[in-house]
Amino acid sequence: MEKLKIILQSKYCYFLLFIFLIFYIYITTIFIHYDTKIKDFSSLEGIITDVTITNDKISFILNSSEKVKCNYYLNGKKEYRNLLGKKVKVYGKKGNLYNNTIPNTFNYKKYLYNHKIYIVYNVSSIEVLEDENIFYKIKNNIINRINKYDKKTQTYLNLFILGDKTYLDDSLYNIYKTNGIWHLFAISGMHIGLIIYVLNKLFHKYKFKNIIISSFLIYFTFLVGFSASVLRAVIFYILNLLNSKYNLELSNLKILFLTAIIILLFNPFMLYNIGFIYSFIITLTILLYSSKITGNYFSKIFKISLLAFIVSLPITINNNYEINLLSIFLNILYVPLISLVIFPIAILTFILSPLSFILNILINILEYLSKIIYTIRLNIIIPKMSNVIIITYYIILFIFYKLQRKTILVFIILIIYLNILLPKLDKNYYIYYLDVNQGDSSILISPHQREVIMIDTGGLVNSDYHISNNTILFLKSLGIKSIDLIIISHGDSDHCKEASYIIDNYKVKNIILNNGNYTTLEKEILKKGNVVNTYDSKYFNYYNINEYYSDDENNSSIITYLNIHNYNFLFMGDAQYDEEEYVLENYNLNNIDVLKVGHHGSNTSSSENFINSINPKYAVISVGRNNLYGHPNQEVLDNLSNSKIYRTDKDGTIRFKINKRLSINTYNP
Repeated sequence: MEKLKIILQSKYCYFLLFIFLIFYIYITTIFIHYDTKIKDFSSLEGIITDVTITNDKISFILNSSEKVKCNYYLNGKKEYRNLLGKKVKVYGKKGNLYNNTIPNTFNYKKYLYNHKIYIVYNVSSIEVLEDENIFYKIKNNIINRINKYDKKTQTYLNLFILGDKTYLDDSLYNIYKTNGIWHLFAISGMHIGLIIYVLNKLFHKYKFKNIIISSFLIYFTFLVGFSASVLRAVIFYILNLLNSKYNLELSNLKILFLTAIIILLFNPFMLYNIGFIYSFIITLTILLYSSKITGNYFSKIFKISLLAFIVSLPITINNNYEINLLSIFLNILYVPLISLVIFPIAILTFILSPLSFILNILINILEYLSKIIYTIRLNIIIPKMSNVIIITYYIILFIFYKLQRKTILVFIILIIYLNILLPKLDKNYYIYYLDVNQGDSSILISPHQREVIMIDTGGLVNSDYHISNNTILFLKSLGIKSIDLIIISHGDSDHCKEASYIIDNYKVKNIILNNGNYTTLEKEILKKGNVVNTYDSKYFNYYNINEYYSDDENNSSIITYLNIHNYNFLFMGDAQYDEEEYVLENYNLNNIDVLKVGHHGSNTSSSENFINSINPKYAVISVGRNNLYGHPNQEVLDNLSNSKIYRTDKDGTIRFKINKRLSINTYNP
């Protein structure tokens, strides 16, 4: 034990461990590429380790020969609500996984890969082979008890006991996240500390108190799905117990490092987990700056909140592309309210159901207060930070942490300002044809981001999912704070359904609608947005060449002609043969460089005569993968045989960069 003590106290030990860890993580997560080893997809057998039920779908993780993400669509069939922990045989077929096709948005395929999941499986039927073991039985009993409460109580009990945010309303989640207090709902070291405090009080007379507490905490990590923040807190606590028991005299910094080593050796992909990064980087900062965290209770909360805000800033920026300056101060209010009042009451409510009315009162106060604060938020949009800027940021924060606080803050403010300024120095024009599934949406960005125009917004038919969340996130990632003009080519949902949502959640200055009769969606836009007849662009040489009137919504589409540095662009909306002929008769449109193909490549548009007349060099077709309409039509593809064709279903978002030359990038699925 004495030799171990000497080794663990040596700085060289941690240096060598750090070097080893870098190589280990590189080899296991970057150098080696993993793929599924499953050959037969007719059926899969394994244990269900995680279940989420939403509306008419059950999603679960099947721990077979490897982890598989399964989706089971009920479609009125019997609901399997007690699948957790059961050994099952599922029948179905392999699904498809795609990368994010809009830049700087969430990559679900990569997310699953980092969780060692390489396929999705669409389940048609489930056969239960064996019941769950004792550990899952306890968890199922907890879930069943939570499900006996009303919906609102269920939501917060799931959050605080199981660490499950699935049942939290999306709008509330957005409010908590925007207010900068979402981390208080995720079970973390603060909650574990409170649990340890209570257990210490309960078992302080027991000889095996530490073993009892440690055993409980280990099971609790299983209960919350081995979340990174809970793993960090529990392993840190156990290592501290061993440090004390064997008099190893290790500092908290060394114990934190050993905690990270243990977690990453077992699962090196945890390094890419946002919860892991937040948890360790904030804990490290608090330990380094502990001598500066002084004063009364609220003063300490403010200083910890400020430190957490500063150290997590690059992570927050590169995930949300905006920060709320009020969040630093809001934590003074919310930390005691949630951690010392609502969280303990939630635990007590789970044990004593009559207390649920008190929890509901507190939750209503919390939600009402949060909604009010959300309306007065001080949000700043900050573009994506490059790796160079992030490394510079953390060098200043961690290597020079002994500098005066004012000096560090000045450097940090300068770095953030530089990051905001960089996109404004870009002299290029950009046109993005966004992959919005079976819909249309394009974004035009002028040099120095002085003007932004959107042509159509997209919108999924028969779905409540807002695909424009990705559009908004993408714009924020570029540092764009507002849209100067949205041109709605016509009133069909796949072109304008998302317009109202964008208006509600982003700054939109002007909107132009087509000259046909207004649809229900266009009437909604009229109520919310500043609809104008004309718009005088300072940076885009564009023309609305639609003067053709038709009772047919598609044939009333706005057709936008754009010229940038002698490159000609044409956006056709859903214009059909009649409108195409009208355009040819009234405008000289020879030698179009880039054609946004009309009506997603339908055979009602892009006639042979029209294509031959405008002679496009490049053709962009906005179309959904495996769409029900069979778009694009083969006849249209044949008509475009002399053009280089780009399709959003195959190429993802397509970017045209224009200065004196034209360059093209795709973001493939």
